[in-house]
This record gives sequence, structure tokens and C-alpha cells, in this order.
Amino acid sequence: MKMAEFYSTQHRDKRNEYLDYLARLGMLSGLFSDSDDPYLYYRAHENLFCKVFDANNLSRGDISYDAKVMGLGVGLKTFLHNNGATLQKVAEFDNDSDSLRKIEATSRSKEIACSVAEMRNKRLSFARDTTDCYDQLYHLVTRSKGCMNIYEYPMDYIDVDNIEILAAKPKNIRFTDGKNEYGFSLAKSTLYERFILREPLDSVEVKIAEDPFEILKSIKVDDMLIRSSNHHEHIYLPLYSTSDGQVPEKSQLNQWNAGGRARDFDEVYIPIPSEIYKLFPNFLPYLEYADETKSSKAAPKFKVKLPDGNSITCKVAQSGGKALMSDPNKALGEWILRKVLGLRKGELLTREYLDKLGIDSVRLTKNSDEEFELDFAKTGSYEKFIRGNNVEGWELD
Repeated sequence: MKMAEFYSTQHRDKRNEYLDYLARLGMLSGLFSDSDDPYLYYRAHENLFCKVFDANNLSRGDISYDAKVMGLGVGLKTFLHNNGATLQKVAEFDNDSDSLRKIEATSRSKEIACSVAEMRNKRLSFARDTTDCYDQLYHLVTRSKGCMNIYEYPMDYIDVDNIEILAAKPKNIRFTDGKNEYGFSLAKSTLYERFILREPLDSVEVKIAEDPFEILKSIKVDDMLIRSSNHHEHIYLPLYSTSDGQVPEKSQLNQWNAGGRARDFDEVYIPIPSEIYKLFPNFLPYLEYADETKSSKAAPKFKVKLPDGNSITCKVAQSGGKALMSDPNKALGEWILRKVLGLRKGELLTREYLDKLGIDSVRLTKNSDEEFELDFAKTGSYEKFIRGNNVEGWELD
């Protein structure tokens, strides 16, 4: 199958603008490094790519893509060119590290490689389904003395059936699937891929400034347009019960399985723990509309933009405002259970299933009381968020 292309399809003016910005960023390398190789901070690369090519920045949603443009999921990477055949990190499996580390790499290396490959493939499928992309690729900026080079590289699924072990040591293995070479470190629970780079699609000369601070001093701050704050509040919500860390079989994302009445297989809700209201009482349009019994009927509806660009209407529901639901209710279930997670109707969502994907939370960003954005978040995000926002002496339920 032919690899998807992006960079070569863009107008020469856009490509020149991109190269010019890269050269200017590289000129400031001395702010961050003493190396003769230009420096490019990965966040700056992500923001630059999205600015120049009008791409949707996905970097805050913990998935395999950093951007979406023209229906393509794009993984953005920058690294030193060296010999043009280096191993680079492509995935981390922290949540599965304990089980993987218990396997002795030298004796069961094929089992490890196949398990890692299956998890990698699940995450790629999850990213594609979440963003509604038709294909995917890596867009690379490699750096060497005096220049930056542009490459594009296939973001392949690993062919599990054709895995062969190239080398195995107690804490790491190398394997191939006939298309690409991979390395997996048990110590770091990290998957690496070897990028074989030949002729670049484009290159730009980079001259590193002798004293980048002089460049900063030359900027006339008073004449610049200063950006007004675009900071948006955000919270994290768990996709599991905070009481036991599991996905309940008869509520939340398995609400369709609850008894009492006939329910649609797509009837679900995302839980809103009481801690959220304690720490962020005004984030969701609920408390100021609720009566003394905290009835959700008075709470207004609002739009939630999904990672694929579509929006659904949502509301805060149930006693105490403990549920984020869509209206109609099945809209959220159709998207998250069927389209994204790929579960069959009647199939229970489990914590183990989420762990395999490396996610267990969602990030909800507030643009206004009427508009929010939802992104998936990696395992542990909700707990880290609550710990980071808890104040001394505050007892959480």
C-alpha cells in the first residue's frame, strides 16, 4: 500500500514559510544548548506545524497523533539525524509495565514482542477512530550541523504474525515484522522504532546565532501585539469509579446494563466526582441552577466538541450532578463505546480494556458556559489532577 503524503502536496509558499520559521527557531538554539546541531523544542515544532498548515493541534489529547490535517493523523517528531537510521521512541506502556517486567525477555521474547505489538496496534486504531482520520503518517524534522531536514515516514501497524526476534537481553529486545525494526525496553516500558531516512523532502540551512540574547534584546516589546490570555479552564473526569478504580458493570459507561427499565445499549454517562464541585464549583453550569436538592432539571444544556471535530449536546444530570450525559443520551454512547472503543452492543467496558489503550480519563476544557471541548487523557490523569489541585487540610470524599 502506498504511503500517505502530506508535505509534498502543500503549496511551495507554505513550505517556504515553514522552512523559514524552522531556520529562525534554529537560530536561537544557543538559548537552550551548546551543541553545533540546531535545537528544536518539540512543542514549538507542534505549534509551528499547526500554524503554517492550518492543522488541528491534538497534542493535549493523549493519543498517537499530534495533529490532524486533511483527514490525516500526523505524528510529529524531531531528533538528531546522526546516521539516518536511529531508534526513536514511539510509544510508552507504563500501565502494563509490571506485567511485562515479570516476563524474562531472553526466554519469552516473542511473547513480549507480540503483546507490545498488539497494544501498539490498539492505540493506533484508537487514535484513528477517535479523530476520524482515514490514514496516518509521521512528519519528521531531523537536525544536524547547519541544517534541518524534512521527512515523512509511514506510521505502520505492526504485523504481529510476522514478528521475528533479532536480539534479546534481560531488559530489552529487538524485533522486526518484515517492514520495520523495533526495540522494546522493559526497564522503561517504551517501544522504539528505527527510522531509515534517505533523501529528505526538503532542507533548510540553519545558522546558530553567536549570542541569541542580543536577538531578544533587539525585539521592541512596546511595538508588538501582545496576545491576550487564551487560557481556558479545564478539568479531568475519570472513566471509572473513584471508589474502587474499576468501571462499574451497571452504571457510568455501562449504564445501559443497569436494571429497573429497558435501556438503550448506548445509554451511558461520564461520572463527575464530588471533588470536582469542591475544587471547581463554577466550572460546570450546574450548581448555580440547582435547587436545594441539587436537581439537574434546571441545569442548562451545552455543546461539547469531540476530538473528531463533531459536537454533541450535553447536560449535567442525576442527583448531586454526578453525571455528564448527552442529549439525546445515546449520542455519547454511540461515539465513545461504538466508534472509538469499538465495543459490541452488550459488551461491557472494563478497566483492563482502558488500560490496554493507555487512557482512563477525559480532559474537559471550558471555552464558555455554552461550549466545551473533550479529549482523552492517559492513565492516571484524573488522580494526578486532583492531587495537584488539592489544598492543604482539605479532606476529599
